[in-house]
Amino acid sequence: MSILNVEHLTHGFGDRAIFEDVSFRLLKGEHIGLIGANGEGKSTFMNIITGKLQPDEGKIEWAKNVRIGYLDQHTALEKGMTIKSVLASAFDFLYEMEAQMNEICEKLGDADEAAMELYMEELGTIQDLLTMHDFYMIDAKVEEVARALGLLDIGLDKDVTDLSGGQRTKVLLGKLLLEKPDILLLDEPTNYLDAEHIEWLKRYLNEYENAFILISHDIPFLNSVINLIYHMDNRQLNRYVGDYDKFMEVYEMKKAQLEAAYNKQQKEIADLKDFVARNKARVATRNMAMSRQKKLDKMDMIELAAEKPKPEFVFKEARTPGRYIFQTKDLVIGYDEPLSSPLTVEMERGEKIVLTGANGIGKTTLLKSILGLIPPLEGSVELGDYLSIGYFEQEMDQSIKTTCIEEIWSEFPGYSQYEVRSALAKCGLTTKHIESLVRVLSGGEQAKVRLCKLINRETNILLLDEPTNHLDVDAKDELKRALKAYKGSILMVCHEPEFYDGLATAVWDCTKWTTRVF
Repeated sequence: MSILNVEHLTHGFGDRAIFEDVSFRLLKGEHIGLIGANGEGKSTFMNIITGKLQPDEGKIEWAKNVRIGYLDQHTALEKGMTIKSVLASAFDFLYEMEAQMNEICEKLGDADEAAMELYMEELGTIQDLLTMHDFYMIDAKVEEVARALGLLDIGLDKDVTDLSGGQRTKVLLGKLLLEKPDILLLDEPTNYLDAEHIEWLKRYLNEYENAFILISHDIPFLNSVINLIYHMDNRQLNRYVGDYDKFMEVYEMKKAQLEAAYNKQQKEIADLKDFVARNKARVATRNMAMSRQKKLDKMDMIELAAEKPKPEFVFKEARTPGRYIFQTKDLVIGYDEPLSSPLTVEMERGEKIVLTGANGIGKTTLLKSILGLIPPLEGSVELGDYLSIGYFEQEMDQSIKTTCIEEIWSEFPGYSQYEVRSALAKCGLTTKHIESLVRVLSGGEQAKVRLCKLINRETNILLLDEPTNHLDVDAKDELKRALKAYKGSILMVCHEPEFYDGLATAVWDCTKWTTRVF
């Protein structure tokens, strides 16, 4: 049974085409991985099928009475909303039924016998629906999902605007799972999730009976939960049966076959053109030359897709620093409340340390405390000598109104326009990306703009907060290579073991010093 039909979808931004005549069909129970390089339009596709964006052309048709649940990376959570109220809002339709039931009860006192009978019948129907949807077990359900995602220990009365990025993602994911929609649309759900909760989500999706579409650059996670791949590439959408590894096998084979056919055709074209050029002037061979020219004119030309620009990250290195990068003494980090027990730790020159542990325990706070962006609640941080620090934050300010060129130019005013464009191009951005406003780019493209700033500044210590979030497979592989080649020191927050495996000289488990109970 078809849940969603997309026919002849065409869409673009300005003169930049995203889709051209794309068709797509989603069947009941399909578990789809939607993949493609940064900027190919995955999130745009999600926004179009959910009605947040109107396509330039094409038809989007959902089956009747289908309930859609969409985990959007940019969903707003307002001040005053608590974790509990956001999770419970998954049941708003049931609360509306309860309010309707209460209104009917108030009318019963003044109703005549005929109206009383209608009211009682309506009450019975509503009561059955509430019971069927476990209305009287809402608190228990909210608590169950909150516990599974590690939200219970934060406190269900906590204001959502006080949460970390990862905690907010968990709240939105929890609400979505409580809604139990007919179709789940998940846009990079593992961003900011720690290993334990990624495992829980993996189990949940494997047992999920309904359909879902999942955008993710986390290949091990993707492989473990999907049975179909839709590949977004060069404004087209192609279907492959199996997981990501199977897709790559078939895709590389198709690519090799197309290249072989292209090369064969190019040789045939060259031979035909050569024959025509040599024989069209001679009376005896003119007809043969004309025949070959007609063959040339009627030939369906095979075209190879233009190669995507591959990112090339090379970090500029500053002078060698002193022996110690930083030393802390009885450091207690936090804002209003302590997030850590007193920490006495140190980092030496050349170390590449990864911070791991659940969201909200203070990994980002530790980075900012070391940088001096947040004052310690107690104790001290002493930075080493001759440090040139590069800092990569989790997210970019979405309110900025600059283009990519302006963003880099403001950081490096001495660069010529050619140097700015070259720097952005090396990070895998095309001319159209480079001239666009930063805020209209995808999350992965925005991350590449921020990496462009980082690699063009001389550093000897990098503080990286979840640098792999949003990056596609090629960019992630290149970043790992560049960080391994970097001779400076690295302190990095990362939730992907396969990324830091072979890169880290040490892994610090932050759960050992946090004051939070998880």
